[in-house]
Amino acid sequence: MSKWTKEQFIEDMRNKCSREIAKIGERIIEFSDTHASEVTWGRGEDHGTFTFRSDSDVGMLPLFHMTSDGQMNFQINFLREKELPKQVMRDLIVKMEANFLRDYDFESYPADVYEEMEYLFHTYSQVDKFIGAIEGCVYRLKQ
Repeated sequence: MSKWTKEQFIEDMRNKCSREIAKIGERIIEFSDTHASEVTWGRGEDHGTFTFRSDSDVGMLPLFHMTSDGQMNFQINFLREKELPKQVMRDLIVKMEANFLRDYDFESYPADVYEEMEYLFHTYSQVDKFIGAIEGCVYRLKQ
C-alpha cells in the first residue's frame, strides 16, 4: 500500500523544489493522470516517488519515475530489455535525444539513473516535447 498520494507528493515537491520545477512536476502529473494506464505512488520516508506506467503487449511497463525532490528516471534501458518493437524504442529515443540534447545509446546511457529536473528542463517547450514523446510511446505500446 502506498504511503504517498498525489496531493502529498505535490505539496512535498513545492516545499523542496524551486517554483519552476514544481510547476513542471505538476504539469507532468496532470498529463499522467489522463494518459497513463496506471500511476503509482511510493512508500518512501524521505521523499515521494511517482511512476508512470503504460499497458503493452508484454504487460504493464514503467516509462519514467519522478521524485518529490525534483529528480526523474527515464526507463530507457529497462524498456530495451523488454524487447519492444524497434520503432517504439527508436521513436522514443530519437525524441528524447533531440529534446534533451544528449545521447541515450548504450555507451552514453548504460544505466537508468535519477537526474535533476532542473538540469533536464530549461524551457517549458522541453516539457511539452517530453510529454509528446511519452504520449507517442503510450500510443504505440497500445497498438
